[in-house]
Amino acid sequence: MSSLRKSGLQKEVLNLYRRALRMVKTKPASKQHKFSLFVRYTFRTNASSVSPRNVSTIEHLLRKGKRQLEVYEEPSVKDCWVSEEMKRWDETNRALLRSKS
Repeated sequence: MSSLRKSGLQKEVLNLYRRALRMVKTKPASKQHKFSLFVRYTFRTNASSVSPRNVSTIEHLLRKGKRQLEVYEEPSVKDCWVSEEMKRWDETNRALLRSKS
């Protein structure tokens, strides 16, 4: 099986995602689930709503994501807001994973 090489934009998105997941580990243990949910939901919904060919929108989302992540990386940020929609999305995904195993 051959693996396709990733474009520069794909690498940037993956690097931002990894950086966001590392940020989650720096937050209080009791709040890490909320940060993780926020990161996963944000990336997944953006990925499903933007065409891979829409480079300008992806670049805009990358800039926005980097600025947002810089705020969340601040040590003074100890919690984040998670909407009911995010919680429902998480429950749906967990139920799907349970049904597959």
